[in-house]
Amino acid sequence: MIKNKSEIKAKLLQRCEAFIDKRLANVQHNIAEVQEALTSETKSSAGDKHETGRAMLQLEREKFGAQLAEINQVKQAVSKINVLKHSDTICVGSAVITNQSNYFIAISAGEIEINNLKFFAIAPNTPIGQLLLSKRAGDTIQFREQEFIISEVL
Repeated sequence: MIKNKSEIKAKLLQRCEAFIDKRLANVQHNIAEVQEALTSETKSSAGDKHETGRAMLQLEREKFGAQLAEINQVKQAVSKINVLKHSDTICVGSAVITNQSNYFIAISAGEIEINNLKFFAIAPNTPIGQLLLSKRAGDTIQFREQEFIISEVL
């Protein structure tokens, strides 16, 4: 039985928020670089090469803009997670202890270690996330030919 359940969930959520903030900073940096390149591209020579270069930079800017929108959407979803709320059934914001691995249902942010426990931060729409949702301690799921026994829901 794990103690400090709310503390563990709060730390997991903080790590997920830090992961999002890092991605956001990277995309904003990339957008600034593309914008700077576009500005310098207008000052360069005219012709087909110039137009191709500008078009490529425009595509890059659109790609980063889409990534920025996605990150902001994820950030907004994460801000709604209440780690103080406890539920016996697995939902967004739950930390799940199984016989195979531990999971935090929030966003896909990879492996996070809290108090010497390893958790995989996963989005609820991932295949394993969908299997875990609405399950309880004592339930079993099958995933990739492995059996996961849920021992605790934080």
